[in-house]
Amino acid sequence: MSWWFGTALWKRVLGALVLGIGFGALMSQMMGAEAATSLIESYIRPVGDLFIRLIRMLIVPLILTTLVAGVYALGDPKRLGPIGGKTLALYFATTFFANIIGIIFGLLFRPGAGADLGGADAVPVSTEAEGLASRLLSIVPDNPVAALADGDVLAVIFFAVLLGIGILMAGKAGKPVGELFNSASDVVLKVTHMVMEVAPFGVFALVAYTTVSQGLEAFASIGLLILTVYLGLFTHAILVYGGLIKFVLRLPLLNFLRGIVDAQAVAYSTASSSATLPVTITNVVDNLGVKRSVAGSVLPLGATINMDGTSLYLGILALFTAQAFGYELTLTHYFMIAFTAAIASIGAAGIPSAGLFLLAIVLSTFNVPPEQIAIIVGFILPVDRVMDMARTALNVTGDAAVSVAVAKWEGELDEERFRAPADKPMPVQTTPDNAGS
Repeated sequence: MSWWFGTALWKRVLGALVLGIGFGALMSQMMGAEAATSLIESYIRPVGDLFIRLIRMLIVPLILTTLVAGVYALGDPKRLGPIGGKTLALYFATTFFANIIGIIFGLLFRPGAGADLGGADAVPVSTEAEGLASRLLSIVPDNPVAALADGDVLAVIFFAVLLGIGILMAGKAGKPVGELFNSASDVVLKVTHMVMEVAPFGVFALVAYTTVSQGLEAFASIGLLILTVYLGLFTHAILVYGGLIKFVLRLPLLNFLRGIVDAQAVAYSTASSSATLPVTITNVVDNLGVKRSVAGSVLPLGATINMDGTSLYLGILALFTAQAFGYELTLTHYFMIAFTAAIASIGAAGIPSAGLFLLAIVLSTFNVPPEQIAIIVGFILPVDRVMDMARTALNVTGDAAVSVAVAKWEGELDEERFRAPADKPMPVQTTPDNAGS
């Protein structure tokens, strides 16, 4: 089995993805779609579900331990201000560009022009959005233990930051607690490495099930929309994230992409940025040289609020809807679509297809009635997973790019590790950075 573990994880995951598509298509041809779906759902999909459960099992302990350890490693609570400010500014800036790119591609390709929605079944969608005040209050947990148990990511982040600050302010008395979280962070990351060895098998199972249950031919009916979304996401990744790494930070783009390919592969197969968080943290720390103090602070926040792929997608879907039903949009409408898509995407859950159900909020900017929204969602939902996978990969790429930028500007980036050639990997970090300094 040395050849297996000697092969890079991303290669194993990519191979599993291709094999999953081929296996699913072959089973559909041999047995028929219904029988193949039943067989794979009973005997193969559980492996994929197990992989997802293992990843989700790690999300809360990983966020809690790495974020507390990251704050503790800063050594001074005052450093949280610059790091937090730069992180939020970059996330909002990249979301702005995602909005613009989504609208431009929707106008250029016009994926909704001539779309046949006659075969779509309406899917009821709530148009009620949670109020801003209510959302902000929900960040503060009534009970931190309940927030941990429920997996409330924003509440866990809030509590972890406060706990880390409290440890720093306690001085010598807080040092044992800080060292405990440092050790716990290392242990959880080791468990993450163990879980990721299951990734190729989980990806194979998930992709095989998606192929037999939806069928490759189902994608043809909205092929132009899928193409538009993919081209928009790729353009955003190259121009915005690539420009940030190459021209703003003056770092080799190829090294960046090579360093996060594991996270991108897992994001693409699971379509969940939250589920990919353990892999993203591991890649950014081990491959890109971002110190734990920054990665543990920036990435959990990014997995929650950095949804550039969703924002871009919502913009394209809004134009798709307008074109399909014949709405005439003005410059004001475009501005409102971009603004609403940005706000809605920030609140999107990091789980598969969550962004699609925020579409109602964006379409309200040009008064699309609920029955038409339901038809659009019913038309797109069967193949949304294919686009959601690419959106998630973009979101994870953005999280990594922002963490590298913040780390470089804060002097917390090991550039020697970042620039290391592919055939000369640097030793993996196993101890906290500047702990307690």
